[in-house]
Amino acid sequence: MNATHTPRMDVMRSQLSRARGLGSAKTGVNHWWMERMSAVALVPLSGWFVLQVMRLAGSSQEDVVEWGGKPANSSMLLALMVLTFYHMQLGLQVIIDDYVHGKPHLPASLLMKGVTFLIGLFAVIAVLKLALAPSRKASA
Repeated sequence: MNATHTPRMDVMRSQLSRARGLGSAKTGVNHWWMERMSAVALVPLSGWFVLQVMRLAGSSQEDVVEWGGKPANSSMLLALMVLTFYHMQLGLQVIIDDYVHGKPHLPASLLMKGVTFLIGLFAVIAVLKLALAPSRKASA
């Protein structure tokens, strides 16, 4: 008898049986669409923001506060902040799903979502503080 012979085990399962349970979790398509939709929405918002920053370059703090106090500008800034952090969370979730496996997956995912939420909340509060600041030119 050959010493290198390994026992052979035939698995009596069909190809369909082996494939069951390995398919889609039914969330990938929605996640993919949300990433694309948020990216498309961020393009004009980011362009608007860059133009506004260039226009405000060299302005005084009072001028920037007055600009941020206008409802249209503060609304655009809020939309930019919310979409930016939502898009960031979606992208980071894909990275965690692809590279973190086993027990660390859930804590890593929760930590990322918590940190993203907190930073986004700070950004939204900063925009609201700018938008709701009393106008110094009106009181002068």
